This record gives sequence, structure tokens and C-alpha cells, in this order.
Amino acid sequence: MILETALASFRDRGYDRTTMRQVAEAAGVSLGNAYYYFGSKEELVQEFYAAIQVGHRHRAADALRSRDLVDRLRGVLHAGIDEMAPYHSFAGSFIKVAISPASASSPFSPESAVARQAAIGLFREVLAGSDARPGGPLARDLPELLWLAYLGITLFWVHDTSPDQARTRRLVDTAAPLVGRLVTLSRLPVLRAAAADVHTLLTALRPRDAHR
Repeated sequence: MILETALASFRDRGYDRTTMRQVAEAAGVSLGNAYYYFGSKEELVQEFYAAIQVGHRHRAADALRSRDLVDRLRGVLHAGIDEMAPYHSFAGSFIKVAISPASASSPFSPESAVARQAAIGLFREVLAGSDARPGGPLARDLPELLWLAYLGITLFWVHDTSPDQARTRRLVDTAAPLVGRLVTLSRLPVLRAAAADVHTLLTALRPRDAHR
């Protein structure tokens, strides 16, 4: 109830103008009770992220029955857009907050680790159950790279004003086959060095605690 009320306030007022007191009053609970369950607005956002991940995985179930990598990836990406669709009207207010490196709501923050790992895990599942496997170190890195690409698609979706975000759908339909071809090509000896370079770059860019 508190989370649903907060999301409605984010939609109607925007993230910045929503306060815990307003959420508590609208939810019909005391401010102390609201803080008992959620210590801050940022914790509400983390709960929102967690709910999105659960819904995304549920919607992706049909796509994961296929063995074809392109079908699996396309289906999972569309499932993510479907899950986020009800929140498009106020997604921009989240982006303004999450874009800050110091924000607890950033997808790269320690506070977002659980949601981040759940999302990467879903893309790991996309690859593990498919009939196409990347070669070399790319096999280890590709789930994270796909998650990073998904963040890019999400940002595109936030700014997509086309009806039902049709341009984002076309982007997904174009990107999924491209990824499939790149995965197939990554097994060729001529591209293994490039895959190793991507692995080295990604390792260098990860926060130190991620290495551990």
C-alpha cells in the first residue's frame, strides 16, 4: 500500500516533490509507520526496482522457453518494456535522480546491488538456455554487457514519445538479431582477441568491490 501510494505520488507530483509525509498521509498510515517499513524515499525506489525485476522475470517466462538466442533476447527485452510501461509518464523524474553517481537510486550504487544482480542474472539465463554460446572471455562478460545495453534501451524508452513507445520496440527488434550475430562471430579465432580486449576494458571499468 505504501509503495503503490508512493508510485502514484511520483506520477502526479514527480519524485522531487514527493515527501515521505505526503506518502504516509495518502496511504492512511502514520509517518512513523511509513518510516518503519521504508527509511527514506530512496528505499521506496529500491523496492520499486525489486518489484520491476520480479515482474520482468515473470513476463519473460514465455520467451525463455525458446532455445533460439535471438528469440530469447528479443522476448526478454520486450518483457522489460512491458513491465515498465505503466510508469513511463514519470520515468523521467527517476532518471534525473538516478543519473547522479552519488545517488542511492543509481543502478550502479551499492544500494541497487540486489536489483542489478537480478537483472544481470536474467540475461545470464537468456544465454545459458540458448543454442548459441559466446566464445572466449565474452561468455563471462556478456550478461553484464547485455544489462548495460538494456540500461541504454531504457534511457531511450524514457525519452521515446512515439505512441506506445513504438520506436523503442523497433530498436529492440533490430538490436536482438545483431547481438545474435555478434555472439556467433565471437567464436571465430579472428575475433577472440577483440573479445579479450572487451573483457580487459570491462574489468578495468568495474568498481573495485565488484572484482571481489
